[in-house]
Amino acid sequence: MILTIARREFSSMFLSPLAWVILAVIQAILGYMFLAQIENFYIIQPQLAHLQNTPGVTDIIIAPIFSLAAIILLMIMPLVTMRTLAEEKKNRTINLLFSAPISITQLVLGKFTGLLFFITILTGMLMLMPLSLLLGTALDLGKLLAIFIAMLLLLGSFAAIGLYLSSLTDNQTIAAVSTFGALLMLWIIDWVGDSLGDSQSVINYLSLLKHHQALVEGVINTTDVAYYLLIITLFLGLTIRQLDGDRLQH
Repeated sequence: MILTIARREFSSMFLSPLAWVILAVIQAILGYMFLAQIENFYIIQPQLAHLQNTPGVTDIIIAPIFSLAAIILLMIMPLVTMRTLAEEKKNRTINLLFSAPISITQLVLGKFTGLLFFITILTGMLMLMPLSLLLGTALDLGKLLAIFIAMLLLLGSFAAIGLYLSSLTDNQTIAAVSTFGALLMLWIIDWVGDSLGDSQSVINYLSLLKHHQALVEGVINTTDVAYYLLIITLFLGLTIRQLDGDRLQH
């Protein structure tokens, strides 16, 4: 049943132009930045040749691109998640789901899995750019795998947060704006910790940016992975709780 809901959610994304436009715009922007990074690499390559232990292509070209991709997707993911439950509430189709022989947990996991399908396609398309460099140079495939995992975990947490905030309203605009605000707050919250002079504070640990940077640098730490899994679990649990309350009211 979860996969059935996931397929329905995934296919409904592409019934409107929004998903196609998002994929096209992200590819265009990051494709341009990718080519610019390659050009910069060729410019500084003579200087790098005289240095010892110089960073490779993965560090100079690929890692900055995916750091930029994370910021761009922070602004775009709310547009993807805003309709997941808010549209169901607006169109009153949520009542049909409530009366269907499925649990709220199956409904939420199905919606989230559908978003994961889209995220996997999006991340896979982005990975085609660095993989194309294998035709002319060697890459650090271990670090590339870490970057892929980092993007999946980051976008999965974006999706879980957006899904929860979409469950709170029947207005897609409110869902999108509140999701963007929440993601931005979690992205820059480590600035507060830095201003307090405590780089190991709980505030710093809550930062999406801090954990993402570590993974993009190729360091797969169980603390960072656990952080994203906890974020996803927490907000999926909150979504289930919210919809359970809505179901009881109906």
